[in-house]
Amino acid sequence: MGSTEHPIPAQSPACPTMSEGGSAAPAPATDSKPKKKICCACPDTKRLRDECIVEHGESACTKWIEAHKRCLRAEGFNV
Repeated sequence: MGSTEHPIPAQSPACPTMSEGGSAAPAPATDSKPKKKICCACPDTKRLRDECIVEHGESACTKWIEAHKRCLRAEGFNV
């Protein structure tokens, strides 16, 4: 019979798990340790926040900025 190897999915360059030095990047110090890197947390609110800021400027997007911060806090980040 043949091998049952499964390919490992490629990692997104926008969300690295290793720092440039080759070691794992330190996680932010919080009471409950986040399960993922901050760059990968809350992609939906991050996208909405970024699109709003590009189109309307930061001062017009406080609703989306705060929504993203709430999401990050829920994921265990101290922002």
